[in-house]
Amino acid sequence: MFPNCRQVADYLHAYARHFGVLDCVRFGHRMLGMEYVGVGEEEVAAWEEWAGCGEAFGDGVGEWRLTVADAEDNVERWLFSKFAESYYSIPMKKHDMVPEHSLFEALVTCLIAITPKDHYKRLDEGSIILKKSKTFTFCKEGVLVEGESSPVKSDVVIFGTGFKGDQKIKDMFVSEYFQSIAVGPTSSTLPLYRECIHPKIPQLAVLGYSESLANLYTSEIRAKWLAHFLDGGFRLPSVKSMQSDILEWEKFMKRYSRSYFRRSCIGVLHIWYNDLLCKDMGCNPRRKKGFFAELFDVYGPSDYINLRPK
Repeated sequence: MFPNCRQVADYLHAYARHFGVLDCVRFGHRMLGMEYVGVGEEEVAAWEEWAGCGEAFGDGVGEWRLTVADAEDNVERWLFSKFAESYYSIPMKKHDMVPEHSLFEALVTCLIAITPKDHYKRLDEGSIILKKSKTFTFCKEGVLVEGESSPVKSDVVIFGTGFKGDQKIKDMFVSEYFQSIAVGPTSSTLPLYRECIHPKIPQLAVLGYSESLANLYTSEIRAKWLAHFLDGGFRLPSVKSMQSDILEWEKFMKRYSRSYFRRSCIGVLHIWYNDLLCKDMGCNPRRKKGFFAELFDVYGPSDYINLRPK
């Protein structure tokens, strides 16, 4: 069902070459901050339409200015991976991998994944060693974890630390005003219309924060929606309407995801979400061929191939 890592990498490279993406990306740099100039914050806060007019690029007065720096002084990035948890598998207990949340919570919050090939076999033979520790230090032999006197001999160390995506979004902004509204309070979901656009932050879209059970598929259709919007295919509703829609989605997030609602996972609402994107773009949300197929067949990425507005 899912492509392997090499297939995904080949696809991304081919896509980038075909559409000239590489010419539009500045590699070897990191963003220090972004600032909206040309329009005062009080005026932005009073806008009833997104970006002042509901269109992708606003009226041409305001713009974002980015501060970037060479990435040579960056701390080395460590690869991390979330190993999937099979709730029906005895090896999870054997290797102390059983999480605190239930299977249902894992599904609706996108905390579930697929284990790599021969994962448990490698655990049994000792070529993969799992350790839980709040602190660690490196030594010549490998890694010394908290509470153990001898080091874990290692060739490669993978950190499963997690990250705070909402904090990363907040830290992008120089303005205290945008920082204060970017991610909302911790008691709410991130205030993103269609999980992509903040009603009160003009000319900015966020892709990749909201998750699903298949992120590549979700991000692609969301990117198509954004591209159609940037091309003038539709206008956004008023700020008030977008905020109302966000609150409606928040109710469902809290109902299904419970304490994990902040993750903004659309796993159990994916078809409904895709229907809304299709309607915005002027596409028929019913992608199946035939009445019974629409009722009983499972929806997936193949149903949205060649998705084009009318």
